[in-house]
Order: sequence, then C-alpha cells, then structure tokens
Amino acid sequence: MRKPLIVSAICGSLILLAGTPAMAADPVKIDSQGSKGPERTVAAQAKVTYKSSGTSAGGGTVTSVDPNWTPPPCWYAPEWKASEFGAYRDRLYNGARHDPDAPRDALNEMSDQNAKYREDDYNIDKEKEGMWWGAQFSPDATVAEQAKCSDPPMWVDNGDIPDVPNAISPEILAELAYNQIKVPGTKVTLAPDGPSKVNLPTWAWLDKGDFSPVSVTASLDAPGLHIEATTTAKPVALSIKPGTEDAVRIPASGKCELNDDGSIGEPYAKGKSKEQPPCGVTYQRSSGDGTYNLQATATWDITWTGTGGAGGDLPDGEYGNDQPVTVEEVQSVNR
Repeated sequence: MRKPLIVSAICGSLILLAGTPAMAADPVKIDSQGSKGPERTVAAQAKVTYKSSGTSAGGGTVTSVDPNWTPPPCWYAPEWKASEFGAYRDRLYNGARHDPDAPRDALNEMSDQNAKYREDDYNIDKEKEGMWWGAQFSPDATVAEQAKCSDPPMWVDNGDIPDVPNAISPEILAELAYNQIKVPGTKVTLAPDGPSKVNLPTWAWLDKGDFSPVSVTASLDAPGLHIEATTTAKPVALSIKPGTEDAVRIPASGKCELNDDGSIGEPYAKGKSKEQPPCGVTYQRSSGDGTYNLQATATWDITWTGTGGAGGDLPDGEYGNDQPVTVEEVQSVNR
C-alpha cells in the first residue's frame, strides 16, 4: 500500500516534503515513469485479501453509475507489532536525516514524533496485547486523497477498532470489494445470421449462462480481529446503442430488462425475421463499406453483507462491450 509522500525517493535520493506532523509515513520510491510503490521492509501489515466467485473470462470491472462515488482511497488498519514499529520509525528517521536536502522543520517533526513513541518504548511491553495501526492506501489514491488519512500511527488493543474516521470496517471492505468485481462481457448474439438488413429487426440476446451474478469477499485478519464483507453484483438490464442515429431501438428506451430465467432478450428462431424482438434494433440505413459500432452495456445492482449483520446497497455498476455490425439494403426482385 502507498503511504503519504512525506519522505520520497525521487531519482534515487530521499527528499522530505513539508506537511503536517500527522503525515509522516513510509518512504515511497518514484521511478522515472512516475509510478509509486512502498519501500517497506519492517511490518506485519494486516492486508485486505479478496476472494471472487462467479467471474468469467472476457469481461471487466464495473464502473459506478454515480460519478460522485468512488471506493475509499485510504483506511486505517493494523500495521506493526510493537517491536516492528520501533525498528520502522528508527529506520524512517535515520534514512531521512542523512539526506542533505531534507527540510529541517519536517525532520524536527519526525524527531518529536519518535520521541513521544519512545517514551513508552513503542509499547514493546504490550507486544502480545495489541498492534500499531496506520494508514493504508488504494493503489489508485492520489497524494491529495492520501491526505484524508493523515493521522499518525496509533496503538490499538487486540480486538478493538479505533474511534477515528476511515478505520477499517465491513462497509469499507464492501466498497473496496466493489472495485474488484469482474463481470462477464456483454457481446450479444445477433440474428438473423449474416449482415443485418435495412428496416428489418435485428434480434439481440444474452443467454442465462452468460449473464450471472458475481461477488467478491474482502477480509482483514489481525490478532483478535476478523472483519469481512461480501459485495454482490446482480445483472438487471442491458442497454443497446446501435452506433448510428439512423436506427430504432427495441424497446424504444434501448433498455432490455432481465427475464425471469436470468437471460436477456429472446433467441431468434427461423421465420421470425419480420417479427418484433423483445430486445434488438432496426437499422434504417446501410452501413455502406463500413460497419456500425453497436454498444451493449449491462447494468448491475450492487449490494453487500458483512460481519455482525451489516449490509446495504452500493451504487449500480455498468460494464459494456462494442461490436461491429454490417447493415445491407434488402435486395428485392421486381416482376
């Protein structure tokens, strides 16, 4: 997990960046491409783990329909045993103070923090009674988002949850699991076979087996502490965009609802070329020498359940695929 960029290794040298006293944390390496990753060698970090079920090949990660909602960028969780924490803090400070470019005021802040921790000998006499908690971060968290978890490390007795915002919880785990959900692809079956015809309905459908619920369980384990949450995505509808304004969607909303058996639409059968399908599109103009880019996007209802009977709803998710469609004029014979 990434840490706030107070001590950073940039182009091979440590630079201590100015910030609030609460933001002192791990050194982070930044390579020439700007990617970030932790430089942690002393930690018994309790990591969030994930287990998926119901996923299939050819799909991708759902995206929230609510543009204002994103999974949490940071949270607090168990990080160090007492003896590990002492070694970690000493390594952090010693590495920074030997950097000639490190700002003096930030170094003083780190030194003051370390002095406070050393007053209680990092709680080494309570080694088996608890752990030091610290901020952990999503790989996608920006530096600004990291600042939302700027409290310094805190001692927490085994089995307790600190009373601070963003302390790990079933709800936070559920939101993290949301970001791990991989849903099946939405490449629809189109019929009749061959190129679609102008002014004749093109049927579209997804079989039950191609469109099933998926879930991800996120969990965290530490001494005396087990928290988990399962986030489940259930398909509810498929939206069709023909790829051209010269087309009529079926139904008119372009939203094909889920059938009772879990499928979408209805498979085409011989002799139904002129009938109206429950899901599809009628193209009104030929695609000429090219194709139209038909977009099929699935909507997924997202819910979660967690430790202690917790649970609730999360924003619906979407995932879709594009596929080329050739449309030809209907050939007729005049007698």
